Amino acid sequence: MNKVVIFFANGMETCEALNTIDLLRRANINVVSASITGNLKISTSCKVELHADILANDIDYDSVDMLILPGGMPGTTNLAKNKLVCEKCLDFAEQGKYLAAICAAPSVLGRLGILKNRNATCYPGFEDQLIEATYINTGLVDDGNIITARALGSAFDFALTLIEKLCGKEAALNVKNSIYYNEN
Repeated sequence: MNKVVIFFANGMETCEALNTIDLLRRANINVVSASITGNLKISTSCKVELHADILANDIDYDSVDMLILPGGMPGTTNLAKNKLVCEKCLDFAEQGKYLAAICAAPSVLGRLGILKNRNATCYPGFEDQLIEATYINTGLVDDGNIITARALGSAFDFALTLIEKLCGKEAALNVKNSIYYNEN
């Protein structure tokens, strides 16, 4: 079974995190929410109180297939300031493992140099922080092992793309159909 870690930071965007967790778990992906605060309880950008599954420092990252960074402010700033988050993102990039970031969070990858010579998108206004990347003005960019999305409005496509990466097209289609996504 695939294992994914989604970092929880105070001030993260609630639905970008929870929507992603929900859809990945529907595909039977082992998603672990990991608090970077030193406390399992976090408060989102909309003041929703959540409890992470585990502290980020307590994870064996060797068994993890993908790291996910939700956006939101000041959540993205908190991710960027966190030494463990930065170290693990750099490790995953070096190993060619999956990294996924949505909204303002691709800026974390950009400032770490991970997006050099890659295509990426982000929340409008953060383009200059996608250092040495080619900014693509679209809702979702799949550049191999790095997946970025613009904002909450792209959260379903983001999660479905992550499912496809980890479990294949059929699994993503099954989840998409089960939630009646894009149906008129």
